[in-house]
Amino acid sequence: MGIFGRYVFRQAFSAMVLILLSLSGVVWIALALRQLKLVTSKGQDTVTLVQMTTLALPGLMALIAPVALLIAAIHVINRLNNDSELIILSASGANIWTLMRPLLVLALGTSILLSLSNHYLMPWSLRLLREKIVEVRSDLLSQVLLPGRFSSPESNVVIHIRDRRFDGTLEGILMRDTRNPKELITYLAERGRIVKQPSGSSFLTMSNGHILRAKDINEPPEMLTFSSYAIDLERFEGKLQKSTWRPRERYYNELVNPDKTEPDYQRKKGHYRAELHERLTSPLYPFVFVLVIVAFVGQAQSIRQNRVHATATGFLAAASFRMAGMATNNFVVLNEDAVPLLYIIPLSGILIGLIMILRPRSPARGRTRLERMTEAIADRAETLWQHTKGRATGRTTGPST
Repeated sequence: MGIFGRYVFRQAFSAMVLILLSLSGVVWIALALRQLKLVTSKGQDTVTLVQMTTLALPGLMALIAPVALLIAAIHVINRLNNDSELIILSASGANIWTLMRPLLVLALGTSILLSLSNHYLMPWSLRLLREKIVEVRSDLLSQVLLPGRFSSPESNVVIHIRDRRFDGTLEGILMRDTRNPKELITYLAERGRIVKQPSGSSFLTMSNGHILRAKDINEPPEMLTFSSYAIDLERFEGKLQKSTWRPRERYYNELVNPDKTEPDYQRKKGHYRAELHERLTSPLYPFVFVLVIVAFVGQAQSIRQNRVHATATGFLAAASFRMAGMATNNFVVLNEDAVPLLYIIPLSGILIGLIMILRPRSPARGRTRLERMTEAIADRAETLWQHTKGRATGRTTGPST
C-alpha cells in the first residue's frame, strides 16, 4: 500500500477497533444482565460475573466483528468524501482500487480473526463457561450457605448462617447433624470461613463456638467449647457431572469427524452440519461488506442527499446478505440440500460487489439489479423451505392406509 493506502488503513482500523469495543461493551452488558440472576442467587462475587460474561463474548464474535468493519468502512469513506479527499483522489487519476485495497486488507485480517475465533477461541471459551456455570450451581457456598435461610445439603443435615460479609466471613453459624441416630451433633459458632484446598477439598473452619452432643434427643447434651474447629465439607459438595458438548462447544476436528455413536450426534445431526458450515462461511462476510459498501459509496459525490441515500442502501444490502445467511443456516439443520446455499449467498455478494465496482451503473440501475438478485435468492430459500417442510410433514404423518 502507498501513503494514501496506509492512511486509509489506519483510519479504518482505528475506527473498527473503537466500534468493536463499543459493540462488545453493549453485548457484555446484555450478557451480564442475563447472568446476573444466576450469580446473585448463588451468592457469587463480582469476579465470577465478569468471568462468565467475558467467556461468552467469543461466541458472538462472528456477528460483532463484521458489523464493526461495515460501520468503520462507511465512516471512513464518508469522511474522505466530506473532506473532498475522494474528489482529489479521482482527479489525480487514481482508480477505485486505491481506496478498496486497504479496506480489503482489513477485511482479510478480520476474516483471519473470525477463523481463529470460530475454530479455537469460541469452543475453548464456551467449554470454560459451561464448566463455570456447573461449578457455580454445584458449589456448597452458593447452594447452601445463604444468609437467613435453613438449608439441607444432605438428608438429616441442616445449616443456617446469620450473615456473610464481603470478605467471605460467615457469622452466626448453626449446623445440626442427625445422620447417625446414636449421636446427635449440633455446632454453634460466632464466625467461620470456607477454606478450599488446592486438591479441591473444602473445609468449614469455625471459631469461638460450642459442640453439643447427645445420645438421644431426650437426653441432656454434652457441651464442648472450642476456639477453632474445622469440618470437612467434601461429602456435601456437588460434583461436576460430565456432559456432552454442544455443537458450538466442539472444535473443528470434532465437527468434521464426529463420533457417530454418540446419542447426542444421532439426535442433532443437522445442528452439527449447520455449525460446521457456518464456521467456514462466516469469514467470507467481511469481504462482502467491504465490496458492497464500496460499490455503493466508493465514488466521489458532492450531493449530500444522494450520499445518505446510497449509504443507507449499501448498509441494508450488506446486512441483507448476512441475514440471508443466518436464515439459511436454519434450513441446513433440516435439509442437507441447503448446504450449498450457505456458500452461494456470500460468494454472490462478493460477485455482485465486484460487478458493480468494475462496471459502474447509475445508482438506480445498480439498486434494481441488486434487488432482483436478492429476490431470486429469497425465492430459492423459500422453495427449499417449502420442500423441507413437505418432507418433514411426510415423515410425521407417514403413508395413509
